[in-house]
Amino acid sequence: MNKPDQTAPVRGRWRRLKRIAGICLAIGLCIIAYANIAPAWVSRGRLHDNPMDVPADRVALVFGTTDRVDGRDNLYFRYRIDAAEKLWKSGRIRAIVVSGDNSTKYYNEPEKMRQALIARGIPEDRIHCDYAGLRTLDSVVRAREVCGLTSVVFISQRFQNERAIYIARAHGIDAHGFNARDVTTRMGFKTRLREIGARSLMWLDIHVLGTRPKYPGGRINIPR
Repeated sequence: MNKPDQTAPVRGRWRRLKRIAGICLAIGLCIIAYANIAPAWVSRGRLHDNPMDVPADRVALVFGTTDRVDGRDNLYFRYRIDAAEKLWKSGRIRAIVVSGDNSTKYYNEPEKMRQALIARGIPEDRIHCDYAGLRTLDSVVRAREVCGLTSVVFISQRFQNERAIYIARAHGIDAHGFNARDVTTRMGFKTRLREIGARSLMWLDIHVLGTRPKYPGGRINIPR
């Protein structure tokens, strides 16, 4: 008489686990794909390369980044300052918020941006610093909750403007983006790779985790 196969239940469990893992992987890949496509779709018609296409009489928000990398000028920083100067001189905006990381006394993105904009001739009293823009989500949500803005023009490279507009629309902010020149060096390629993860986290922050800014308090008054 043949003995029963004792390994059959084990093989069956492994097959079920593999099927479940395959389903989870497929769902994860679909979320990543959607999260990376959706910002470009949502921001259609809201991204501008010509300053005269930007809605007038708004406040612009420049996303922070370090001014130097490995002892050299950071092109992301320089091109965002270039774009902010260009948009200001077009007369389309009435004030600028520089939002970035100031998590330690040795690192202050908003102050670096403020100094750079003043050096370009932008009046000091028209520049406002948000020192708690640790992430894009923090900068966007704080634009409404701390700066009181219900409409805004983001200034950054196109990929970040797309993501910021998606976040803004999810939080009831009427947002447009003015695109800074992109970076095409090896640094730019690395940034694009990181953007895949950033957009996936963005989707989770908004639709699953309900993530809030790390520092939600304070008030930045921007006069008319």
